[in-house]
Amino acid sequence: MERTVLKFGGTSVADLERIHHVADIVAMRAQQTPRLAVIVSAMAGETNKLVTYAQKAGADQLSPSDYEDEYDVIVASGEQVTAGLLALALRQRGYKARSWLGWQLALQTNMAHGSARITGFEGDAFPDAVDSGEIAVIAGFQGVTGKNRISTLGRGGSDTSAVAVAAALSAKSCDIYTDVDGVYTTDPRIVTKARRIEKISYEEMLEMASLGAKVLQTRSVELAMNHKVPIRVLSSFKGLVDEDNSGTLVCDEDYIVEKQIVSGVAYSRDEAKVTLFGVADTPGMASRIFSLLAAAGVNVDMIVQANARGPALANMVFTCTSKHSTLAEDALNRARDEINFEALEVNTDVAKVSIIGVGMKSHTGVAETMFRALYEKGINIDVIATSEIKISILIEAAYTELAVRALHTAFGLDAA
Repeated sequence: MERTVLKFGGTSVADLERIHHVADIVAMRAQQTPRLAVIVSAMAGETNKLVTYAQKAGADQLSPSDYEDEYDVIVASGEQVTAGLLALALRQRGYKARSWLGWQLALQTNMAHGSARITGFEGDAFPDAVDSGEIAVIAGFQGVTGKNRISTLGRGGSDTSAVAVAAALSAKSCDIYTDVDGVYTTDPRIVTKARRIEKISYEEMLEMASLGAKVLQTRSVELAMNHKVPIRVLSSFKGLVDEDNSGTLVCDEDYIVEKQIVSGVAYSRDEAKVTLFGVADTPGMASRIFSLLAAAGVNVDMIVQANARGPALANMVFTCTSKHSTLAEDALNRARDEINFEALEVNTDVAKVSIIGVGMKSHTGVAETMFRALYEKGINIDVIATSEIKISILIEAAYTELAVRALHTAFGLDAA
């Protein structure tokens, strides 16, 4: 018989009333699919509270190596509470259910506490329990290291837990319940005519997740793509999968018959533009600059190099998150004598807007349509970056919403 994995996020299990509602959904799904595994997040706000406890207990005064393992023990407890409560609610409804923690699953991770990566499963007790008809209620976001210490997968890690469990069970699907009824062509708060997407490819979802869409964690999409696990995003505030709550299916591109040229418009306001003026235009200079940034823990996104006014000089422009811009500025200023640049400028009053679509692979004129739409609205483009299925631009932050609306309309994404 087929196995199915369900996942419920923090807003879906925000309090006891919501947990009982989730238990009703799980009970209905169990009537359709007897072999169920359910992954849960901590109740809304619980992880933030636990993080505060850890900080006040002294984590802020210790080096990471002295607190990260115990920090994971603390923050992982939020999911443990939810799993136990949901298991009890299911038993009250007459279902055989039990909670499972990361170490009981033998969900193995590396030693990177706080942002651990899953390395595999060990043991067969968990699959056997699911096949016996018992509903496994799993605490998401957590695993166990090779030293038998609790580890956590980073914020949003319950999505990754769900996909990993689905892959380990060879599940038919991984249904992720959240507070929205699917993936939209853009943020409905900005564009009222945004449409829910029925099917989206792993590649498109991965780009959208990395470019600002908050529906799924990026790592969960990567894992689903690698293991060919279909993900369905749907609302826990509606009930079963039906015509009114069919959600969005994230799947292989081959399962999408009609491919939109552009499937969605994403944006991110958490951006900074860093410009190095007057850098020597010599072999190895870019390598040296970005080695320094990597060592400082700066995750770089867009990169542009252009000739400077002086002879044999170049201007180097790159983007990173606003938080990382301070790290970048400090690292580059410390190496100023070595790099010998003329000036350094950091601008955080910028935003990144992107269009994404697998249809871009086989259609011409996409860039022309994009740039014309922005020109007609008087929006100046600062930096451009492209891939096979994406074009990203950096613009002044004040024009973010105008740009998103203009592009959404220009590529025919507005709902009729």
